[in-house]
Amino acid sequence: MNVDKVLDAKGLSCPMPIVKTKVAISELEEGQVLEVHTTDKGARNDIPAWAKSGGHELLKHEEENDVLKFWIIKR
Repeated sequence: MNVDKVLDAKGLSCPMPIVKTKVAISELEEGQVLEVHTTDKGARNDIPAWAKSGGHELLKHEEENDVLKFWIIKR
């Protein structure tokens, strides 16, 4: 997968991962991919819900060593 920007939001608590994600995706062009890394367990539900509400597409997500990773395409 071609990733255009990586956001490191590890160690941040809600709502900061969403706030940072919103800022990062606003800097991308439509069709570009943002990869988000966070340790906030609430992001498991928050980021997919935020992406859907913003009209973006969550391509996939996974957990690796307590880090949640999300790939979102800007729409």
